[in-house]
Amino acid sequence: MTALVLVELDGAEPADASLRALTLARSLGDVNAVVFASAAPQDALASYGVTDVYLVEPGSLGLAGGSGGGVPPGEHCYAPQAWARTLAGLAAETGATAVLAAGTDRGNEVLAHLGAITGLPMAANCTLVTPDEGRTHRLVRHRWAGLLLEDAVMEAPVALFTVATDSVANVSAAPPSGGTPPGPPVPASIQVHVHKPELAEADLVVRAAESPAGAGGASLATARVVVGGGRGVGGPDGFAPLEELAGLLGGVVGVSRVVTSEGWRPHKQQVGQTGTKITPELYLACGISGAIQHIAGCAGAKHIIAINTDPGAPILAHADYAVIGDLHQVIPALVEALRARRTP
Repeated sequence: MTALVLVELDGAEPADASLRALTLARSLGDVNAVVFASAAPQDALASYGVTDVYLVEPGSLGLAGGSGGGVPPGEHCYAPQAWARTLAGLAAETGATAVLAAGTDRGNEVLAHLGAITGLPMAANCTLVTPDEGRTHRLVRHRWAGLLLEDAVMEAPVALFTVATDSVANVSAAPPSGGTPPGPPVPASIQVHVHKPELAEADLVVRAAESPAGAGGASLATARVVVGGGRGVGGPDGFAPLEELAGLLGGVVGVSRVVTSEGWRPHKQQVGQTGTKITPELYLACGISGAIQHIAGCAGAKHIIAINTDPGAPILAHADYAVIGDLHQVIPALVEALRARRTP
């Protein structure tokens, strides 16, 4: 059996959420990866058990900057229906029994399109998938933003599902020192196939261009560092220091629900049950009280640092470290210290 995995990139490397999807895919059989980019991170993919990579270059979608697609040179392009059409063709070509993606906004959108194109069922935010007699897969998935787990059975010739970004461990297939890795062995070599999909003009009607410099190379769902701001930031202007800090740490800014309710920042930056669930290496929560809905969104962070003037704020119970103080004093001091470390 073969699993086909859509791999999103964080800069030039696979996003952490996609590595989690690759980890789960190893339990389903041989793992093939699909990468929409100019180059594929072969070493990183091989270490997660990938045997074949299908590289779809922007030019083959008619989206490369300067190729006549109306996209400025140097910009990365995303066309959800075109990506889904490409996956449909590759699934048929490779004989895949399952197609996976990370449970990010992009992964869920592309696989929803794939389900519409192929007429196949799609399950989102799965934590466990087990093949059961060929056309059947037993799965466990998050429902109600992870408040409950659903056991289900999917009957389809090709299973489509996304992997919950905060519930599947990121485990390399490379053997640990003195041990044996779970799943199939790391392939001795990895084959890269440059794939040119057959697309219709309608597949490219909806598309987005994103500047890597402006995006910082990561989305909220895939960022390794998230600097969060809440009511304590004080207003829209108070986010400038947080933006600078996120830039120095190579991360992105996230916000609590009250911030979006006040109209200070867009909803796409909201962390929480009704926003984005994050799994960064570090979550720095600034002026956030920590309502249960917010904790549901950031509980997957490996380390949480809270900055708050209230020693009784609920988020402190979930933080690895806490600074009881005014973020308007703490953040500038932290920014200054980071700048000093970068000065030759």
